[in-house]
Amino acid sequence: MTLVRSFAALAPLALLLLACPGTSPVTGPKDKAGPSPSASASAEAPGPELDAPPPTPKKAVFKEYHGESVADDYQWLEDGTSSDVKSWVGDHNRRTRAFLDILPGRQALYTSVRKFVEYGTPAFYAFQHKGGVLFSMRWRPPKQQPFLVTLTPVDKPNAEKVLLDPNAIDPSGNTSIDYYVASPDGGKVAVSLSKGDRAGGSIRVFDVGSGREIAEVVPQGAGRYKGKSIAWNAGGTGFFYTRYPAEGEGKPEDRGFFQKVYFHKLHTPVKDDAPAIDKLPRLAQIDLETSGDGKFVTARVESGYSGPKEHHVFRQGGGFSKVADAADEVERTVAGPDGDLYIISKKDAPRGKLLRTSAWKPQLAKATVVVPEGESVLLDVLPTLQRIYVRSSAGGPSEMRWFDIKGKPGGVVPTLPVSAVHEVVLLQEDDLYFENESFTEASAWYRFRASSGKVEKTAMAQPATADFGDATVVRETCTSKDGTKIPLSILRRKDAKLDGQNPTILTGQGGFGVVVSPDYDPTRRAWLDVGGIVAVANLRGGGEGGDGWHKAGMLTQKQTVFDDFFACAERLFELKVTKSDKLALLGAPQSPLLMGAALTQRPDMFRAIVARGGIYDMLRLEGTPNGAYDVPEYGSIVDEKQFKALYGYSPYHRVEDGKPYPATLLLTGENDPRGDPSHARKMAARLLAATSAKAPILLRSSGDTGRGVGTPLDHAVLEAVDVYTFLFHVLGIEKP
Repeated sequence: MTLVRSFAALAPLALLLLACPGTSPVTGPKDKAGPSPSASASAEAPGPELDAPPPTPKKAVFKEYHGESVADDYQWLEDGTSSDVKSWVGDHNRRTRAFLDILPGRQALYTSVRKFVEYGTPAFYAFQHKGGVLFSMRWRPPKQQPFLVTLTPVDKPNAEKVLLDPNAIDPSGNTSIDYYVASPDGGKVAVSLSKGDRAGGSIRVFDVGSGREIAEVVPQGAGRYKGKSIAWNAGGTGFFYTRYPAEGEGKPEDRGFFQKVYFHKLHTPVKDDAPAIDKLPRLAQIDLETSGDGKFVTARVESGYSGPKEHHVFRQGGGFSKVADAADEVERTVAGPDGDLYIISKKDAPRGKLLRTSAWKPQLAKATVVVPEGESVLLDVLPTLQRIYVRSSAGGPSEMRWFDIKGKPGGVVPTLPVSAVHEVVLLQEDDLYFENESFTEASAWYRFRASSGKVEKTAMAQPATADFGDATVVRETCTSKDGTKIPLSILRRKDAKLDGQNPTILTGQGGFGVVVSPDYDPTRRAWLDVGGIVAVANLRGGGEGGDGWHKAGMLTQKQTVFDDFFACAERLFELKVTKSDKLALLGAPQSPLLMGAALTQRPDMFRAIVARGGIYDMLRLEGTPNGAYDVPEYGSIVDEKQFKALYGYSPYHRVEDGKPYPATLLLTGENDPRGDPSHARKMAARLLAATSAKAPILLRSSGDTGRGVGTPLDHAVLEAVDVYTFLFHVLGIEKP
């Protein structure tokens, strides 16, 4: 399955679209004449007076957890369908707009940021090479959404043929391609389309030659995560797909759970589709993948986010059978062209080892070790008839190596220094396309020629809109509370003075085993131009150090992640990169909890916080539509030990009356399938009632988007401008 990495997801500051309930949408930037604040501004930067927040009544509700009574004054804000809540959100959005739209320097920021967001994403991405046809997602501003094209021959971007353009389907820009999967012969393509960034798109099938839609629409149901899965059979006569129970199937409370794998034969009624894998966990999340020859389909089933995994394989002429259970600690299975199954296992190898067994008769217990555990974390494998390519993470940055078919080391695939490899596509004769980017080099597609061992940049690259030739990336380490060394990347101009006066953005994640790798964000150019510095932390809880690194920051160990983050901030102070009143935190869409923990545990350490998504009330989390899927990572209130850990750091419950909190911008989307927007609503209400500081606390709630993927271009631009306008004002930065 190929997931579409949209421009909104790629640009970390293109966040969540704002559509104020009861107000007109924002149409463009506004500026107000007057002097901009200087870089030496006081803690209360000059600017427009912020309106008082709308009244928020307290309606205390008490609940007992393991003998402890906990009050919740703002539980009433959880009901997003309530007219009172909608009115309250609308009032907050109007207050936020009234403040941000007239801040000095907004017009100049809009001009520069628009260019960066429009062209900061690869022109081509999400490649698939099937039947001699190269498929790709294409990004071409000023179109609001990327579209699907074919490239024949490869390496000729001018030979593109548009196969499906969601902008033509929906000129408003609110319909997007979630992902697509081409059939093994390249003759057909199945595409998942959704509207308004909602989870649960519908599958539509197109003939590649004519571009015509050729089959019935297959719904995937209301699900908890976007980018569910499709895998074609060998002949391209049908496909396996994942689906949640439809309305009327099963119990109402089970909607959004018990996902299954079905098979759909083209030109037959969807209602006749039968389950291909039936007995799966309640929290099943399934990724399907067809082998290059179509003879095998692998299914990776994860129970909740970062939960235990089981693996199944389908063989042509047979059915699915289970290859590995949760206890086997298998991360990934890939069927090779030689009829073997390649397995990434973490059993007694927390950084991963590569095993091999027959795909026709897989026996995990008898699998042989092809590539033993190494220093880097094994992430992916791509077997060919002659070689085995592997992609690894070395503390965040990527590595690519190749081995012969017996596992003998062959060499390294050259990549950019301190960079990330996102996608790897097999061409012919063991040649590869791979997408590579770094903090200073724009994402582009490179071709690795197996015969010479050389890499060349292809023509399928977007010209860089921001030149980082004057910048450098320094890899530092921080010492956390327990003595563990934490990697930290620092992006700065070469001439930056380390005098503690630099406005600095610190970001990180530390959860779900996700690897935070180097990324090219052209909007950072605007930040560096005013003397700003960007620091990216690789915290425990992520996947940068393998399974043990992840486990050290999950469940009752989650506080470790926060301690790592604070250590990174302290390291920036020690290096005289910045100081507390020049430091801002920027949360990734997957890290609102980290921002909330920093805000409530060390508010003195930061001047400003921008938090995306919403996970702040850890006691009510698992009761939200998506929260059950988070239990494997965070824990459950049912377990007393886990409850104590959750309550101990829950940001919503750790807000203290009368404490001065830093400037805060909370962003959320009403369609977010991962972080229920009620968390941000409640957190905003609690902070506004408690803080003794005059620093702005703002809520920005989108009415018709989710977490950013699928956001129309115009909205993405305005979102990025809002974030930078907020940070420039709060940190007292004057735009040159």
